[in-house]
Amino acid sequence: MKKVLIAERGLIAVRIAGACAELDLGSVAVHATDDAEALHVRAADEAWALDTGDALDAYLDMDALIVVARRSGADAVHPGCGPLSENAEFARRVVAAGLTWIGPTPETMETLGDKIATRALADSVGAALVVGTAGPIESASDAVVFAQRHGMPIALKAAHGGGGLGLRVARRLDEVADFFDSAVRESAAVFGRGECFVEQYVDRPRHVEAQVLGDGRGGVVVVDVRDCSVQRRHQKLVAESPAPFLTDAQRDTVVETARSIAGAVDYRGAGTVEFLVSQAGAVSFLEFGTALAVEHAATEQSTGVDLVRQQLLVAADRPLEVGDQPPVLGHSITFRVTAEDPGRGFLPTDAAVTALSLPGGPGVRVDPGVVSGGAVPAGRDSLLLTVTASGRDRDEALRRARRALSDLDVVGPATTAPFHRLLLDEEAFTAGDGRFGVHTRWIETELDGLDALAVATPPGGREPGPVRSWIEVDGRRVEVALSAALASSEVVAALVAASTTEGDPPPL
Repeated sequence: MKKVLIAERGLIAVRIAGACAELDLGSVAVHATDDAEALHVRAADEAWALDTGDALDAYLDMDALIVVARRSGADAVHPGCGPLSENAEFARRVVAAGLTWIGPTPETMETLGDKIATRALADSVGAALVVGTAGPIESASDAVVFAQRHGMPIALKAAHGGGGLGLRVARRLDEVADFFDSAVRESAAVFGRGECFVEQYVDRPRHVEAQVLGDGRGGVVVVDVRDCSVQRRHQKLVAESPAPFLTDAQRDTVVETARSIAGAVDYRGAGTVEFLVSQAGAVSFLEFGTALAVEHAATEQSTGVDLVRQQLLVAADRPLEVGDQPPVLGHSITFRVTAEDPGRGFLPTDAAVTALSLPGGPGVRVDPGVVSGGAVPAGRDSLLLTVTASGRDRDEALRRARRALSDLDVVGPATTAPFHRLLLDEEAFTAGDGRFGVHTRWIETELDGLDALAVATPPGGREPGPVRSWIEVDGRRVEVALSAALASSEVVAALVAASTTEGDPPPL
């Protein structure tokens, strides 16, 4: 394995490019037209445009990605943590093209990507499960029968979904039919398959997850157990490692179940085994994610294990560098800073980042996905950066988090940073009284004060940089730097003309 094509954008692509550099692996970024100036394009050794039509998101065009891998000389593909990272068909195409797939085998992905098959697998190893249907249901009337038999609320879930997509929670019987139809439509649109099943919905649970690494030959390492209970619309906003306020018995259940499920499929690479913890303290298996988790930074900081490095090593048929359950070095909390307005229901905002000041100092890690002058294109994942605060214990991590978030300044779009500052003053989260009151619907049902965070956001758009620019030569991005005096319309026109000529660009 010599050169890795990163089939991802944004922060995660930047993170992977950095890990490749540390292992002396070449890195290839890809970009859609609206992402040509993105940070991940600059972070890799080289970058290529994805020349796709309007009918398909460029980052989901499997054929275009494999074509770029071949043309760039990449011999491996890292899918990041987007939809293709859990797409078994893409993994198969990569392998069939003679490239190394950095992730689980396609067969493992197919099993774990089917939530019904995964439930059966979890049941076979003795995992605790909430009551649910044994297979996809045929119609909304089947969901109604399930609800009448087992009670409300119920969760209508895409069998091949994830990340809260294809999920609807019905709390009244008269909602079931419409919610079933909505879940099927969204699942078919996003994942290409509309099968859905039904489970009893665990109300107001905590969300905890085990970070696992597998060597592909039955060896499984449980690195850590995180808490990701702070969510909005089933999307995680905060990750905490190790998960606080779990009993030894609860933690043991999570660790042993995760190890058993991953071992049963000879898991290869990094994965996330997710669980719910009910208000009564019962632990139940939720799902198995085959992607690198966006929340991986919290685990890396609390354990000292570089998860992306381990992914690359396993893919290169090298051994893992970590033993099971490595010692905890401290406590870490990762905050996802997105271009969303928490005072307006976390509505995405696509204004340019006109100024950016990042925190630093002891115990603070920032993973950037944007720089000053950049922006998240409309319709893209709104993640701008993550901030991870670490300390010897949770109290020190919380204190450092307050300092770090107060030093963070993102000018331009509305962001979730004010929400995170508010969160750090909430007793339910800080648990100063010893009671952890956060659950997966806490933001929607109990948190006060969000309306006051609403801000006036300037319209989107950004001025092009006057000095740095780039051209595409036969699909490959070539960056050029011009003095301000040369940045004229005539020079730009010459560059555009040069970009349409085959071969190397003319010297500047």
